[in-house]
Amino acid sequence: MSLKMRIFLYGLLLVLCVPFVFPTWWMITSSFKPNASIFAFDFAPSTWSLEPWRQVFTMQPFAQQYWNSAYIAVIVTLGTLVVASMAGYAFARIRFPGQNVLFLVVLTGLLIPSEVTIVPLFRMFNSLGMVDTHWPLILVPMLGPPSVLATFIMRQFFITLPGELEEAARIDGLGRPAIFRRIALPLARPALGAVAIFTFLHSWNLYLEPVVYISSQTKYTLPQALTQFTDAYQGQLWNVQLSAASMTAIPVLIVFVIAQRQFIEGLAHTGLKG
Repeated sequence: MSLKMRIFLYGLLLVLCVPFVFPTWWMITSSFKPNASIFAFDFAPSTWSLEPWRQVFTMQPFAQQYWNSAYIAVIVTLGTLVVASMAGYAFARIRFPGQNVLFLVVLTGLLIPSEVTIVPLFRMFNSLGMVDTHWPLILVPMLGPPSVLATFIMRQFFITLPGELEEAARIDGLGRPAIFRRIALPLARPALGAVAIFTFLHSWNLYLEPVVYISSQTKYTLPQALTQFTDAYQGQLWNVQLSAASMTAIPVLIVFVIAQRQFIEGLAHTGLKG
C-alpha cells in the first residue's frame, strides 16, 4: 500500500471515529463543569472542578452501589459461562433423543421479551422472599435469554471441533467429563471470551429488573443509581450524573479492551457449522 493511500485511510478512519469518540469526550469533560454551563458548546471547560465527582459519593452510597453492580456482574458472568459451556457442549457433542427439538425450544427463549415475563417472575420471587435482594438480578440473567444466547454461541463453537479429538481422548481412557474439562474448554477460549464480554455488559447495564426488584438505596445497582442525582426540586444535576456515568463506563472499557480479540474470534466461529 502506498504512503498516500495509507494517509488517506488513516484520515478517513479518524473522521469516522469522531461520532463515537466525541460523546465520550463530552461526557467526561462536562462532568467537570458547573451544572449551569453544562450545555455550553465548548471543546473543554473554561474552569475545571472536582466538586461534581465529590458529590457523587456524598449524595448517595455510590461506592456501595458500584460494588453491587461489580459483584453481581462477576457472579452472573461466571455462572453463565458454566451453564452455557456445559449446555452448549451437550447440544453439540452428545447425541440423545429429541436433541434438536429441545434445542429449538431453548432458543425460543430469545423470542420472549423480558417485559413479558417480568410480572410473573416478580410474583415468583416475591413468594420466595427474594424481592429487594440481589438474587433476582443474578438468577434471571444466568437462566434467562442472555444464557440462551451464550448457549447458542458455545454450541456453535463446539460443533466445529474435530471429532478425532474426542476419539483420541477416549483411546487414552478419558471419559466425557474429562474430555469436556481438559480438551473442549481450553479450545473454547475465544467463544468463552465472547460470552464473558456480552454477559458482563448485559448485567452491568441492566436497568428494568433492578427498578422492579430493588427498593433500598444501598442495594441499587449503577444504572438505577444514575437516575437519582437530583436537587431538592427534582431537577437534574447533569454534571453529577455525568461524573457518575464516567466512572460507570470505566469497567466496560477495561473488559472490552482486554477481551476484544476473543470476542471477535468467538463470534466468527458461531456461523461456521450448524
